[in-house]
Amino acid sequence: MSRAFVREDGDAPPPPLERAVSAAPNRVTPRGLRLIDEEIVRLEAALGAGQDADIEAQLRRDLRYWTARRASAQPVPHAPEPREAGFGAKVTIRRGAATQVVEIVGEDEADPAQGRIGWTSPLARALDGARPGDTVELGAEPIEVLAVGAGEGG
Repeated sequence: MSRAFVREDGDAPPPPLERAVSAAPNRVTPRGLRLIDEEIVRLEAALGAGQDADIEAQLRRDLRYWTARRASAQPVPHAPEPREAGFGAKVTIRRGAATQVVEIVGEDEADPAQGRIGWTSPLARALDGARPGDTVELGAEPIEVLAVGAGEGG
């Protein structure tokens, strides 16, 4: 039989690829910082649960990622009454006939399905500094800023 079809006992699967870390500053809301800390605690607990080697390698990779993100975190204080769109603000916008509320948060906290967009996203960059009544350009359709308020990231 060819050696190509025989698994050696010492053959281990390759380690999982490292998670990419953004080159942008790691700005975080108070909520985002809390979520990072909770994820680190969860991963450390999972590592002690006797996982198989593949799962343990993934958990260690994820723990390295979140530990690095915690070390590079730049907490941004919660602004209780922002006057313009920016990090930590909740912004109500209108595109055509559709109205949408987005909260501008850190990259790791972003969850577009929940209305949270990362501060480095094209929409957040377009909105940065806009006030109610302003119109910003992003693509073909203008975006009207209807309201700016405090986000829930506190």
